[in-house]
Order: sequence, then C-alpha cells, then structure tokens
Amino acid sequence: MSTFDTVVRGGRWFDGTGAPSAIRDIGIRDGRVAAISTEPLDTDGAQVIDAEGAWVTPGLIDIHTHYDVEVLDTPELTESLRHGVTTVFIGSCSLSTIYVNGEEAGDLFGRVEAIPRDHVIAAVDEHKDWSSPKEYVERLESLPLGANLAAFIGHSDMRTSVMGLDRATRSDVRPTHAEQARMEEMLGDALVEGFVGLSSQQLKFDKLDGVTCRSRTLPSTYAKPKELRRLKSMLRHSGRVLQSGPDIQNPLNLVSQMVQSIGFGRPVLKTSLLSAADVKSNEKALILMDRPTALINRLGGDFRWQHLPVPFEVYADGIDLVIFEEFGSGAAALHLRDDIERDALIQDEEYRRRFRKDYEQKFGIRVWHRDFFDADIVACPDESVIGKSFGQVGLDRGGLHPVDAFLDLVVEHGREIRWRTTISNHRPEMLKKIATWPTVQMGFSDAGAHLRNMAFYNSGLRLLRHVRDAEQAGKPFMSTEYAIHRLTGEVADFYDIDAGHLRVGDRADLVVIDPVHLDEQLEAYGEAPIEQFGQMSRMVNRNDDAIRAVMVSGQTVFADGEFASSVGTTRTGSFLRAGHTTPPTIAPPTTAERELIRSN
Repeated sequence: MSTFDTVVRGGRWFDGTGAPSAIRDIGIRDGRVAAISTEPLDTDGAQVIDAEGAWVTPGLIDIHTHYDVEVLDTPELTESLRHGVTTVFIGSCSLSTIYVNGEEAGDLFGRVEAIPRDHVIAAVDEHKDWSSPKEYVERLESLPLGANLAAFIGHSDMRTSVMGLDRATRSDVRPTHAEQARMEEMLGDALVEGFVGLSSQQLKFDKLDGVTCRSRTLPSTYAKPKELRRLKSMLRHSGRVLQSGPDIQNPLNLVSQMVQSIGFGRPVLKTSLLSAADVKSNEKALILMDRPTALINRLGGDFRWQHLPVPFEVYADGIDLVIFEEFGSGAAALHLRDDIERDALIQDEEYRRRFRKDYEQKFGIRVWHRDFFDADIVACPDESVIGKSFGQVGLDRGGLHPVDAFLDLVVEHGREIRWRTTISNHRPEMLKKIATWPTVQMGFSDAGAHLRNMAFYNSGLRLLRHVRDAEQAGKPFMSTEYAIHRLTGEVADFYDIDAGHLRVGDRADLVVIDPVHLDEQLEAYGEAPIEQFGQMSRMVNRNDDAIRAVMVSGQTVFADGEFASSVGTTRTGSFLRAGHTTPPTIAPPTTAERELIRSN
C-alpha cells in the first residue's frame, strides 16, 4: 500500500501564513496534506510532481468573480484553474441566481456584467431546479466542479424575488413588513448554509438589461437605510461579510459604509468594499482610502478595500463598454438595443453636444478619465486608423473634436472597431505601494464577466511577477511569502473558509509555480471561444509555462499545459462553507492523470 497518493518533491514550500519558505517534500493522502518533510518522502506507488526550482503554494483565491452563470454550463471553470486559482467566490455585486428566474437573471447580469442576456436566460432556465440556498448548494455539488466555490447571496437577487423587478427598482417603493421579513429569512437561510455573507451595491451606473426595467439601476441601489440596517445586523451577529460598492457620487455614502464597520457596542461588521485603485481621473482619490480605513480599523472596525494588483486595462468593441454608463449621454446610447436607433442617436448633433459636454466635465467623481487621446485603436476595417488614438484620428480628419472622431468611427464600423485604454493602476510605483497596504485585500478580477472587455484571470501570478522582479532588481517592496499570504491565507481567514493554507492536515489545494516563467507572457493578449455562449470569443490569459501543476482536493487538474481528462466529468471542487472544515472530494486518479505527472 502506498504511503502517499502524491508526493510533490523538492519545491520551495509556502504555507500561506507569510512564514518563511523552505525546500520541502509534500506528501498528500486522501485529499489532504499528510506530511511536509525536509527529507525525501517515500514515493513508492505514488504520483510524483517534480517541483525542483519551483514554488509550491496554496491554491490562489479569487474573491470577486461573476461565474454564477458560467458555472452552470461549464462547472470546471478552466480559465481560473489554469492560473492556479483553486477557489472562486460567486454572488458578487448584489447578483446571484438563488431566487431569480432566467429572465430576471438576464436583466440583472446581462448589461451590468456584459454577459449575453439570452445566454444567461437559457443557462438559468435550463439548470434551475432549486428554490433555496440549501438546494442551490446541493445543485452545485452535483456538478463536476473544477475549482472550489464560496458564495455571497445577492441583495438584488433577494429584492427582485420578493418585490418583483419593477417594484424593486422604483425609488418611491419600499418593501412591506412581510417582504422585509422574507428577505431576512432568505439571508438567514444562506448564512445557515455557509454563505460567506451578503453582497449589495450602491453604485449608480450599473444598469439593468431587458425591456421592462431597462436602464434602471440595480435593485439594491433602491434600498433605504432601514432595510440595509436590518440585513447588516444579521451579518454582524453571525460574523459574516458585507461586500458592497459605494455610491461614488455621494461621498457621505462612502463615509457611512466605512463607519458602520465599527461596532459601537455591537459586533463589528466585516466589510469588503469596491475598490482601491489608482484612477487616472483622480490620482488624489487614494488619500481617502488607506489612512482613513486604517483609522476605522483602529477604532474597532474590520474594513477592507478590494484591489486588483495590476493595471486596469480595458478593451471595447465600439461603444459597448460599461464606463459609458457613468454619464448621461453614454448611458443614453447603451440604453438603445437596436443598432439602427443607436446610430441615429449618435449622428444627432444635439446628442453630440451633450456627449461633448459630458466628456469635458472636469468636476465630480468619476471612473473613466475621459481622454480619447488615451484610447488606442487596435482593430478596424479601416487599417489607416489602427494604432492611433481617437484624438489623433480627429486631428488627422481636419481637427475634429475627439468625441466626434470616436462617434464617427462607431457609426462607420460599429462593433468592428476595437480599442483599449487603461483606466487605473497605471503608475507602477503606486501599484506596488497599494499592494502593501493592510487595508486592501487582493481581488476584483471580475472573472466570468465583461467577457470582451478585460481579462484578469492571472492577476495573482502577475502580482508575484512584480514581487520577484523587484526583488531581483534589488528594490523589494514585499516578500514573496507575504505576497502569497495576501493571495491565499489572508483572504481565506477573513472570510473564514477552509482554504488558503498548505500545512499538515490542510486540504491539498495547491499550485506549483515556475518562477522563471513569470514573464511578459503574463501580460499577453489572448482570446478563446465560449461554447455555451454561442462560441462568443472572450478575452483570456494564456501563460501555461508558469504553472507546472494545479491540484484540487489532492487531485491533479492541470499539469504541463494540459487539463486532466477527468476535468469536466469528475468533481474535484467543493462548496466551501464559512466557519466549517470542508472534506476534500476524493476520487482515484485515472491512468491519463498519472501520465500527466512527472514521475520517477
């Protein structure tokens, strides 16, 4: 009988706590770490992963995704797995699929998260056979999950189910006593089932899809303080987390959310807020983040900003990009679903005056820097404009205003003109500084959403590259141990889930990283079709040389650039319940899996 199922041999082991790393052999048995040894372990009959020269770390954790729809059709979630992400959070931004039906889910997810509405409806309607958090978790665990899942329940999901989408998105309508009680019952049921908390949203430029309530903001944005207080009280007393996004147009809303984390004689409210970023539109905004948040936590709060530790570069096809939702003329164009109607609007001179006025507005809080000289065309039927900014195209066309140059090209080429810009995290030194703040937690990848706009599936690996490069240049800003802790154990402990550590007795969710290949390939542009979304081509990351192996529940799911044959057919991932130890999913390795592993 084999001593171990798998031995990871000779790698630099990181336990996820931030403690010093060391060269160790790791023995895995029954889905858990059974031994960590300075001496070679017995490999007789075991799979052997050669980790010499590599880092062996806990599986990375992605705390902000929108895989709620994709996981129903392709539960293996390979776009995250291949980058060493073994646990993903769903239910972000007030959006989940616990209670809403397919059409309601399509209206909630379609435009806000840029996931094709028809495919959202089809996926939810095809798969939904649950009506409670308990049944939802059971359904997820009946699927061949690749990665582990942790979940928030979405406030907009609950509100829509209880009040109906129309009533839930009217500013003059409040839930009745019975409706409020029902939402509290829903949240309570989710917390009993181990959901990590509640996601809400107060950001006003996230708009609904569909017809009936099109262009209204998400249902959670209509909630009044009393409704929110009662739900937050349940989170306080259960020790679970509020994930939210502030109304950036209302600074008092932000201050309120920070202050409410403090207990003031009650339990603290663990809060994770979107998002800490060095935005081009206001580089001084960071002043309102780190020090005030540190003060809140010293006063007894437990508050964190979510942070994407890489430049926030986005792509767009024509005018289809969520940043245009933040001002009136942009939202007016996106409100129109018919391309002919949209083109007619864009060509109207009165509309263009409004757009130019919005573009030139210098005051107020905003996300997009609104500079078409900082927006480069990467694809277009008219090859003469490729590589130029819209501002330069305007100059080339006789001094056109940048807005007119942009709108002219959108009318001429529609979604065939593709362009990019970087909205935030553009200053490398500031990006390094933010990554060290104790007041931030690594997240906000938005994996599974904005499929044509951005790809941050490998953001954890990109942080590790920055750390390694700085260390090699003799200018370290963070130790590798601390960086890995931030991507694993730190967030696992905050959300109280059984993940993020690699010690004897821990779940054997791990990744073997080749630091030599943490290189420029991490930043390369890529696309791949999504079969379940009608072969829609989405942005992806492809840097397989950086990952030697990924294991979930002690089972190899990815190695040497290939997925195990069991991925998509055998469940390796589990639903991780907050406050509970989760048994690994155990399945014997197949012959094909064994062949993927480097052996003696």
